[in-house]
Amino acid sequence: MEQPFDLTIIWAGIIGFGIMMYVLMDGFDLGQGILFPFAPNEKARDKMMNSVAPVWDGNETWLVLGGAGLLAAFPLVYSVFLPALYIGVFLLLAGLIFRGVAFEFRFKAKTSKHLWSWSFSVGSIVASFAQGAVVGAYIQGFETEGFVYSGGPLDWLSVFTILTGLGLVVGYALLGSTWLIMKTDGEVQEWAYKITPKLLVAFLVMFAIVCVYTPYIDDSVMSRWFDEISLLWIIPVLVIYCAYVVYRSVKKQSDGMPFVATMGIFLFSYIGLLASKWPYIVPPKFTIWDAASSYNSQLFLLIGFLFVIPIVLGYTSWSYWVFRGKVKDTGYH
Repeated sequence: MEQPFDLTIIWAGIIGFGIMMYVLMDGFDLGQGILFPFAPNEKARDKMMNSVAPVWDGNETWLVLGGAGLLAAFPLVYSVFLPALYIGVFLLLAGLIFRGVAFEFRFKAKTSKHLWSWSFSVGSIVASFAQGAVVGAYIQGFETEGFVYSGGPLDWLSVFTILTGLGLVVGYALLGSTWLIMKTDGEVQEWAYKITPKLLVAFLVMFAIVCVYTPYIDDSVMSRWFDEISLLWIIPVLVIYCAYVVYRSVKKQSDGMPFVATMGIFLFSYIGLLASKWPYIVPPKFTIWDAASSYNSQLFLLIGFLFVIPIVLGYTSWSYWVFRGKVKDTGYH
C-alpha cells in the first residue's frame, strides 16, 4: 500500500538537523580546548572555560539525539559505518570523555591543574580530528559486499581523511576564537581578535585543499559539480562571503558578527557536503531509502522525536538566554 508521507525524507532532515546543531554548538567549546595551549595565561584559560561551562554538556545532547535517530531510522548506516570506523569512532568518544573529565576536574585541582588543562586540550583536539576524519571517510565511501562492510579496519585513514580531520580542528578553533570575541572582554577578547584572522586564513587554505581534492576522491562529486554550471556553485560563494564578513567584522572590532559569520561558514560548508553526496547515506552504493528502517518503525519513532526535539530546543534556548552577555573573571554579568 502506498504510504501518505515519505518518512525517509523527514528522518533524513531530522538527522541532518541534529548533526548540524551538534557541529555548531559543540564546535565552539571544542575550539576552546584546541586554543587552550595558546592562551595568554592561566587566568585567560579560566575565563575561556567559564565562557562555555554553563552550556557545554547540553551541547552534546545533539550528538546523542542524532546518533539515536540514525540507529533507529537508518540501521544500515550502523552496520556499515561501525565496522569501517571502529578506531575513528573510538577516538572520537575517548576524546569527548577525556575532555569532559578534564573539564570537571580542572575546576577542583590545585597542584595538578596544568595536567588537566593539557588533558582538556588533547581530548578536544583528538575528538575534533576524529570527527573530521569520519566526515572524510564518508566522502571517500566504503567497500561493501551486499549490506556488509568488506574493507579493513584502517581503510578510513588516508591522506584525504587526515586533511579533513586537520581542517575541522582549524575550523573549530576559528569557531572558538569568534565565540571568545562575543563572550569575553579585556585581555582574552583582544587575544581572540588577534588570532582570528590567522585562523581564518588557515581554515580557508584547508577548505580550498579539501574542495579541490574531493572531486578526485569521488567521480560522482566531480560530475555533479563540474559537468555543468548549476546553483551548487552559489554554496562556495556564500562560504567565501561569510569568511569576508568574519574578516571585516574583526577589523571593525565587532562583538557578535564574527561568530555569526563563522557559523555561516560551517552551515554552507555542510550544505555543500550534503548536496555533493545526496541521496547517498552509505556511499557509493546505498541511498537513504536503501538504508531506511520500515515505515512503521519510522512512524513510531517519529512521534517520540516530535516531543523530544521541542524540549531539547526549549531548554537549550533557555540556557543560552540565562547565560547571555559577557563572562567576567567572577562569572556571567
